[in-house]
Amino acid sequence: MFLQRTIRRRARVQGLGLHTGEPAELTFCPAPENTGIYFVRRDLPGSPALSARADLVTATALATTLGGQSFSVSTVEHCLSALAALRIDNLFIELNGPEIPIGDGSAQPFLSALLEAGVADQEQPRKYAFITQPIYCGDEEKHAYVVPYNGLRLTCTIEFSHPKVGRQSLDLDINEASFSRELARARTFGFLKDVEALRARGLARGGSLENAVVLDSEEILNPEGLRFSDEFVRHKMLDALGDLVTLGMPLMGHIVLHKAGHDLMNQLVRRILESPESYRHIELGGELATREQESPRALWAFS
Repeated sequence: MFLQRTIRRRARVQGLGLHTGEPAELTFCPAPENTGIYFVRRDLPGSPALSARADLVTATALATTLGGQSFSVSTVEHCLSALAALRIDNLFIELNGPEIPIGDGSAQPFLSALLEAGVADQEQPRKYAFITQPIYCGDEEKHAYVVPYNGLRLTCTIEFSHPKVGRQSLDLDINEASFSRELARARTFGFLKDVEALRARGLARGGSLENAVVLDSEEILNPEGLRFSDEFVRHKMLDALGDLVTLGMPLMGHIVLHKAGHDLMNQLVRRILESPESYRHIELGGELATREQESPRALWAFS
């Protein structure tokens, strides 16, 4: 937990691209200490690379898209969430095309590939962003904030008018075990009317009941039903963990999300980076975080 991490050997994930419906392939590759997380297009001249950083997020509608001068890549949050759970600091994510494989719509294919490759501790210590003061963005209706906490904790509340979703909340301390057990298998979800609109625009050609939970106006269309009774909020938490990787360093704090999506997560990450007075860098093993855990409900009336 104290040292930077990468993986022991390369690991491949294959499948379909969500929007093109064409075969897509991703390869996780070990990276040296102090590298960070990079997406690499091996199929393009010069193999251009794109850092998983908040300032390179170019779109947050339905998914998180990273963009640079040479290429962009969307729906990065599913694979990045597994990196957050495993505390992987340094990794090259090689792509053979414009899309990441959607898999079954969850993080499980990426988590399984990384675990099979094996996680390797490196020599350099990991530097955490340890939250010392609350950081908030949003409004009373939709908001996201982070408060001090000796670990990584995530509380999420969603609310949809659909009878099969409604209001759902979940609170978890995030680690490899809790992510594997509670979040990794939670699938992305969407509404049939939105899927039809996307396909009319030439998008979501690879989307199906094999890689998403789809709802019409009343029911869940997947014949197998849900993997969890509250699978919807669990997937939102998975998404948030993936977006958190764009902070560029592991976080120690308690994140609270209320009806927040990719847009608010990106705002929160940027707000953290713009608020150096509200966090400090620590290296566990050399300096232990000893601040008392604070209740967000005592700090924010909106929650």
